[in-house]
Amino acid sequence: MSAPSDPAPRNGDPPAQVPSSVAIIMDGNGRWARKRSLARVAGHRVGTQTVDRVTEACARWGVSHLTLYAFSTENWQRPKTEVSLLWQLLIRDLQRRGPKCVKNGIRLTTVGRRDRMPARAVREIERVERETAECDRMTLCLALDYGGTWDFVEMAERIRRLEREGVLGEEPLDAESLARHLPSGNVPPVDLLIRTGGESRVSNFLPWQLSYAELLFVPKLWPEFDEQDLAEAFHSYARKHRRFGTIDEEPDPSAAAPVEVVQPTVEGGQG
Repeated sequence: MSAPSDPAPRNGDPPAQVPSSVAIIMDGNGRWARKRSLARVAGHRVGTQTVDRVTEACARWGVSHLTLYAFSTENWQRPKTEVSLLWQLLIRDLQRRGPKCVKNGIRLTTVGRRDRMPARAVREIERVERETAECDRMTLCLALDYGGTWDFVEMAERIRRLEREGVLGEEPLDAESLARHLPSGNVPPVDLLIRTGGESRVSNFLPWQLSYAELLFVPKLWPEFDEQDLAEAFHSYARKHRRFGTIDEEPDPSAAAPVEVVQPTVEGGQG
């Protein structure tokens, strides 16, 4: 993909070409609150407003699939009070997000474990999934109690169960068949990963889907991230030349240049 000639974005206008599959690590809610001497949960509350802005902008601009890292398997290690507040906030967010998703034609799905979630959270997720099942403008996937390590371990366990039950078959396992057993198999390959908050790591997020993703780490904290920042991220993505292991189609001029063969001279040879 050649670099576009479009100008820098203005007023949040997206480039002509946007990534089909976008994933975001929403980092910085706690630091945003701490900078303002507020409780960490205040940052999470404001962060849900950023989710609204980003989700609606992605749907409006033509993104097909948006995956948000909402709660990782490692987040259980946080203080119990904060974990409880995070799930309460998620439940309230799902209660209002359902009608908004239907209105905007957004289908909501999730990826991650459900056996450790509060039962009420599971009920709300299932309700919104049913309500939005026919929406086809964009898919919003929330990664909840998700971790890439768990994703791979669970894939291996699923395959082992099928083999033990004698239904795995004799076909060799390849990338396509493995993906069918991956819990995150409903998430397509990611074109662009955005992480806010200034950290430069992927934190156990979608390792299978990020294989060829463009990675963009931005210093802004998640509550401060807006449509203009999203548009600039899309413009940065559009300027990338993604070759997927191949080479440019234009031939290298030096490769076609004739090579002069110099014959060695023999000095002091015998007649």
